[in-house]
Amino acid sequence: MPAYAFEALDAEGATQKGVIEADTARAARGLLRGRALVPLAVKPVSSGETRGEAVASALSLRRAVFNSTGLAIWTRQLAGLVGSGLTLERALTALADEAENEQQHHLIAALRAEVNAGSSFAKALSRFPREFSDIYVAVVGAGEQSGHLGVVLERLADDLEERQALNAKLMAATLYPAIVTVAALVIVLLLMTYVVPQVANVFAGSKRALPLLTVVMLAFSAFLRSWGIALLLVLAAAFAMLRLSLRNRAFRERFDAGWLTLPLVGRLSRGYNAARFAGTLAMLAGAGVPILKALQAAAETLGNRAMRADALDALVLVREGAPLASALAQKKRFPGLLGMFARLGEQTGQLPSMLQRAAKQLSQEVQRRALQLATLLEPLLIVAMGLVVMLIVLAVLLPIIQLNQWVR
Repeated sequence: MPAYAFEALDAEGATQKGVIEADTARAARGLLRGRALVPLAVKPVSSGETRGEAVASALSLRRAVFNSTGLAIWTRQLAGLVGSGLTLERALTALADEAENEQQHHLIAALRAEVNAGSSFAKALSRFPREFSDIYVAVVGAGEQSGHLGVVLERLADDLEERQALNAKLMAATLYPAIVTVAALVIVLLLMTYVVPQVANVFAGSKRALPLLTVVMLAFSAFLRSWGIALLLVLAAAFAMLRLSLRNRAFRERFDAGWLTLPLVGRLSRGYNAARFAGTLAMLAGAGVPILKALQAAAETLGNRAMRADALDALVLVREGAPLASALAQKKRFPGLLGMFARLGEQTGQLPSMLQRAAKQLSQEVQRRALQLATLLEPLLIVAMGLVVMLIVLAVLLPIIQLNQWVR
């Protein structure tokens, strides 16, 4: 069925863009009116590159149609339908009919139109890089070529869900310490800029010497009230300069290499990036993607530029004939566990499954260390906050106690 890119007005006067399938342009306008839309323009979407460009233009949105959870669920649904024996076109039709919103419906309808026009599913997905990453497209393409698209989609859905679960656990582990830290800073700033100056006003006319702790607190309070905004601006400027500097490739690589050497977060970062690298490499190799292409794609998933450089160096070694395990073992930033499992996989001929085991163990180790760190930080932050508040209270109470002694 032909596809038409449309532009229409809804009941509130907002412009809606999308793709709709109909026998003729007149039928497309009728379908739009049935949706309470006033069609402004309805144009046929041609095949080939023009089709993809028109669909992508029609679906140009301020934010992605699928979030991480939605993409995992959609991939799982598509895998189930394709695995049950439905053709890809019928599976996409069913998902388009059950789409949660108009944006998802237009996206899936555009994918179906591309497939009906003769494009491969991977090529149709590549038209929408905002929704589907290069790795996602590569895995789907490998599944199509091998004839096991349903199995590959199931594996892709598993990978998306596991990655999302790991991110959620890390976020949960760091959320409480972050909230406590922000609350502590707000309370301390409030005490130092409002409560402590009141003490200064009370004892301003006194000719007696104030306790040392009170003098220090008053000086710090005066500094914050006089230079607090300037200090905040300096910090903001330093942060902006750091962000700009991180755009420089060499500086970013040195910064990330230094980050990996930090006592606690460095080890967490190493484990997280290694787990993501191993999981992606396992998924791609298991889908039948050539090892060099799989290594290239897996390296691009590494957020740490220093580890990415090491992965690309390992790719060069593998291209020159070195075993994968040997290439990874030469890069000390990758945990030794990854090289060990890669060696076992190469020796047994089960590289994808061994890499998947390595990814699972590394992710479990990251979760365990993150929980330990959060468990350690929570009481430390509370104790530190209590000590700071206690010092401020003592700075306020000591002059009062001293004044009572003078009166006696």
